[in-house]
Amino acid sequence: MAPQQATVLAGDIGGTKTHLALYRSIDNRSELLRDHVFPSRDFQALEDVIAAFLGAEQTVDAAAFGIAGPVVDGRVTTTNLPWIVSPEGVGAACGTSRVALLNDLESTALGALDLSADRFHVLQPGVRRPGHIAVIAAGTGLGQAFLFWDGQRFRPAATEGGHTDFAPTTPEDERLLAFARRQFGHVSWERLVSGPGLNVIFRCLVEELGHPVAPSVLARLPEADAGAVIGQAALTGECLTCTAAVDWFVRLYGTQAGNLALTVMSFGGVWLGGGIVAKLLPRFIHGPFLEAFAAKGRYRGLLQQIPVHAILEPQTSLFGARRAALELLRSA
Repeated sequence: MAPQQATVLAGDIGGTKTHLALYRSIDNRSELLRDHVFPSRDFQALEDVIAAFLGAEQTVDAAAFGIAGPVVDGRVTTTNLPWIVSPEGVGAACGTSRVALLNDLESTALGALDLSADRFHVLQPGVRRPGHIAVIAAGTGLGQAFLFWDGQRFRPAATEGGHTDFAPTTPEDERLLAFARRQFGHVSWERLVSGPGLNVIFRCLVEELGHPVAPSVLARLPEADAGAVIGQAALTGECLTCTAAVDWFVRLYGTQAGNLALTVMSFGGVWLGGGIVAKLLPRFIHGPFLEAFAAKGRYRGLLQQIPVHAILEPQTSLFGARRAALELLRSA
């Protein structure tokens, strides 16, 4: 029997960039044909990005996309983009009715199942047990999901836990909450544990608490991404206020990761995704993340037993979308 061949389109759709990849599927294997990263805000809709990538003539057999936003009634209104994504619209752009729309953390969770051990960094070995796995990733926003273990396989489940109310645990956090509330009104975890959130924390240190800033950092801030400048200055020791901002950010990240671990009882582990963790990994290793993660009173001992890993593979969400697209082919 001749090998069964098909083409699938996978996408990782974020508020900053949209990464599309075309794969050839041969039986149970897939190979990358080509891929491209597009600036999301240069396009009015996901269909426009697909058209720019595929061209007018090409169609695919199945397509799946991890998208930063909740999937409601099969559609996604993106959180940090003015896009409404529907399977009908995307299917028309791709030339197929086999379309899956996933929350981007759902696709990250799926993609991480295919990663080799060297694409993780172990922050806390913990005790390996069968059970759910929590996935949390700070980027343009704060995504949260989990892999439900049904006794035989993992099934992804999306959440919008990043938009739950921020809860201060220290007097400094209370000052931060008041500072952010004046800017946003409602203050979610995403407002602080994200790339833009790192800048909010930095500004609180400077404007609310009076911390000085290195002149070299001040000179770069107007012309560059503030979170990237702050993070780099923290890693190099260029600016003590940047280091304080990153460590505060890392502590809050650990607090919310611990909240998620307890919420879904993630005995199988906690995975940290997103580019911020990879870029600031030294501060996660040596900073306050694990202490904040475990600081849950009577449940400290339980949280110290949960394995915690940082995902190092930047294309994890894309790989999850590919996995979902291939599953569409198999189910058909």
